[in-house]
Amino acid sequence: MPVVGVLALQGDFAEHIVVLRRLGVETREVRLPGELEGLDALIIPGGESTTIGKLAHDYQLIEPLRALGAEKPIWGTCAGAIFLSKDATRVKQGQPLLGLMDITIQRNAFGRQVDSFETALNVPVLAAFDPANPPFEAVFIRAPLIESVDAPDVEVLARLDSETIVAARQGHLLATSFHPELNQDDRFHQYFLSLIPD
Repeated sequence: MPVVGVLALQGDFAEHIVVLRRLGVETREVRLPGELEGLDALIIPGGESTTIGKLAHDYQLIEPLRALGAEKPIWGTCAGAIFLSKDATRVKQGQPLLGLMDITIQRNAFGRQVDSFETALNVPVLAAFDPANPPFEAVFIRAPLIESVDAPDVEVLARLDSETIVAARQGHLLATSFHPELNQDDRFHQYFLSLIPD
């Protein structure tokens, strides 16, 4: 049974833990470098990307997270996707990024909290977890978008329209602009778990 950590510095880490436990996965809240030991994968939740980056720096997590991400699956949702990226626009000067995934993220691409919305996404890779593959109801809250994929091995998983990228994968790294943990549909979590080697 894999052990999946959830970075618990700020944001909606508890909601991810609820989904993982519903799927029967052993989970661990991560706040300190030593709590990364023995993990098979990690989720970086949504929240406030500046705060997550600052606290990760303060708790000396940046380099340990980079080392983990070089070998094991990491999934960044919303603010977590910003933190995971190699480049980001509209972020505060000096905001730490892990620089693991070859994507450029635009912070707060859809506006403020009042501009939050839900929409149905077509996500072909989720058919592995439900052959009917109904649209995934995605929740966007002060969401970023993936402005560009910056390496040939980055796979676009979902778009809002013909242009706007909102989910991508690069090897064992996954980024989503939205919050799958706020949906009873756990297919994205199942997809992430499938990235963990047997």
